[in-house]
Amino acid sequence: MLEFLKQPWPWYVAGPLIGLTVPFLLLIGNKSFGISSSLRHTCAACIPNKIPFFNYDWKKEAWNLFFVGGIILGGFISFLLLHNPENIVVASSLTEYLSQFYISTAQGYEPTEIFSWEGLFTLRGFILLVVGGFLVGFGTRYAGGCTSGHSIMGLSNLQWPSLVATIFFMLGGIFMTHLILPLILNL
Repeated sequence: MLEFLKQPWPWYVAGPLIGLTVPFLLLIGNKSFGISSSLRHTCAACIPNKIPFFNYDWKKEAWNLFFVGGIILGGFISFLLLHNPENIVVASSLTEYLSQFYISTAQGYEPTEIFSWEGLFTLRGFILLVVGGFLVGFGTRYAGGCTSGHSIMGLSNLQWPSLVATIFFMLGGIFMTHLILPLILNL
């Protein structure tokens, strides 16, 4: 059984399982799926109520903190018990493309030239990890939610703002991948 679980799951199995979280959360208590709001709830619980943005009854949304805690715990358990020791195979076209920028994918998805402590202290690593992380956080707040909240929950509920946000998430990803990322990788 563990060997079966260690293998990558095809989209037609994993996708519906993720999608089933939407009706499940709605049925158990009219809850909305989303991860980015948990940071606000954590800050509201830890920061004194002098900041208006954090001055609300975060205890009504405590279930979300348990949900995120379960995701973290599940990831940790799956890494310990279901970790596949073999290297992840990426498309040969991606390997060739990244080799133009002296980036190796031999270790798996994340190139160690960027995604490591040593890579963090390079200009391109700093831009991709720190600046990119800040922009993702800013965009999440500006869009009123993250990709999982809008693209899974919002589209399932036929919310117009979630459709617009999802379209711009995709356009931004395409723009970044084909126009900005090559410039950063050339640094």
